Amino acid sequence: MFRFEDSIYLYLLILIPVLAVIRFITYRNQKKRLRKFGEPKLLKELMPDVSHWRPGIKFWLLQGSLALLIIMLARPQMGTKISQEKRTGIETIIAVDISNSMRAEDVEPSRLDRAKMMVENLVDHFTDDKIGLIVFAGDAFVQLPITSDYVSAKMFLNNIDPSMILTQGTDIARAIEMGTHSFTQDEGVGKAIIVITDGEDHEGGALEAAQAAKKEGMRVYVLGVGSTNGAPIPDPQTGDYMKDNSGNTVMSALNEDMCRQVASAGGGAYIHVSNNSNAQRQLDIELDKLSKKEIATTIYSDFDEQFQAFGILALLLLIIEICLLESKNPMLKNISVFGRKKQVATVILLLMTLTVSAQTDRQLIRQGNKQYRLGDFSNAEVSYRKALEKNKRNSQAMYNLGNALMAQNQDSAAIMQFNEAAKVEQNTLRKSKAFHNVGFICQRHQMYGEAIEAYKQSLRLNPSDDETRYNLALCKHLQKKQPPQQQQQQQNKDNEDKNGQDKKDQQQQEQQEKQKKEQQQPKMSRDNAEQLLNAAMQNEKATQERLKKAMQKPQRRSLQKNW
Repeated sequence: MFRFEDSIYLYLLILIPVLAVIRFITYRNQKKRLRKFGEPKLLKELMPDVSHWRPGIKFWLLQGSLALLIIMLARPQMGTKISQEKRTGIETIIAVDISNSMRAEDVEPSRLDRAKMMVENLVDHFTDDKIGLIVFAGDAFVQLPITSDYVSAKMFLNNIDPSMILTQGTDIARAIEMGTHSFTQDEGVGKAIIVITDGEDHEGGALEAAQAAKKEGMRVYVLGVGSTNGAPIPDPQTGDYMKDNSGNTVMSALNEDMCRQVASAGGGAYIHVSNNSNAQRQLDIELDKLSKKEIATTIYSDFDEQFQAFGILALLLLIIEICLLESKNPMLKNISVFGRKKQVATVILLLMTLTVSAQTDRQLIRQGNKQYRLGDFSNAEVSYRKALEKNKRNSQAMYNLGNALMAQNQDSAAIMQFNEAAKVEQNTLRKSKAFHNVGFICQRHQMYGEAIEAYKQSLRLNPSDDETRYNLALCKHLQKKQPPQQQQQQQNKDNEDKNGQDKKDQQQQEQQEKQKKEQQQPKMSRDNAEQLLNAAMQNEKATQERLKKAMQKPQRRSLQKNW
């Protein structure tokens, strides 16, 4: 991936065409002044050492070096480094109410804007913690999965608006329930659900959801936004206030009793947001009571600086510009024009040959990545294979080649490339991805035994990968539903593979080494994987039941389409 860290400096490139226009005007005025002295042919004979093309070349060399220096200022960066950081903190899910009642302006500038400011203050106070963002009204969804990237949290926060959810209402229970399933599987970490709302719970079940969260070791905190006196709700479409079916103006007030009950049931605290600073101070005191644990965080934001290459090119252009004289060199008068052109052509051909031959495996991988993003998988495959010809042990080329083959439904060849990449790759996270892809291909072909083994290898390298853990639990669940005949064939195939491996002493030693590594590495929690799968299935059933009940009830909310 290529980017500019300080891209604002690229606006300086506008100086290049401006200077070119100035030079053109200056050169034209110079020719006009020379014509006043005599005919151009006569002046040319009177000035035999003056060169007409050298000043132009020197000018464009300076232009090129200036452009390269500007690019250096913009700090070009290439590639991504994957690093692991360990932080000591808690995990927090923030659920923001975006129902229409949050448009009320009983607090400045509005309830929703005050809630956004509160969340922004929360994010600014977090240092080593993980944060997730949920928005809810009559329904709820995850706006930002739990992460340590606070910049992304602020970016998603700016896009929050009541129009994001067509199903209006205030389902606090749904928000808390979704929050309980949004944390990581790490144990011993303090987990908090912060609900920012005006307390108008139209759906019910909030107390039960808060109690269930408390039983699972989570704490529910409620931040109340608004005033107890109530205020009308502005309608952005009409510019007037919202009215009910009878034509009366709808008044919305902060339900502090409801907020206190939910916070008490969730083992947390209720805080009225009358002043953001005071509310932030009280919340910090409450969150400090939670237990903190060392959390491993994967960081993908480190880039390699590439300004050195542009600096070398700029230096070369400046050296050439200095060495190139504006007047003709008397020492080169005896060299014929034809011979000079031939030498120049030879130098150009040599430079072109060196440029083509200098194409590295990294450049071929970038070319293949570009073709892959455009959907040209066959040409991407060719580029990756060329990169492997340059460097046969390039694990990135192997892995990307496997993806290109998988996109062309060449699954057997893709599995081979993923396995080769896993053997060569030193980074455990990338190696884990290779095994994950092998498991995905096997799962797609209903080869659940091989898929389970591949997912297990992936989890041994990266135990915190929830997607792989879920796929592993799903494959075990689907394997149990397989017909007995297919299960027997699968077991026979596994036994044949094991017998073939027993015949090779070298493979036996490798297997023993793998078993030793497995004993040293943390084992995967089977219960967590099963719970994750069961939770997903229960959520799906609960969603279907709610939709059925909603269709049976009188329609008081619009359910025109899925947002």
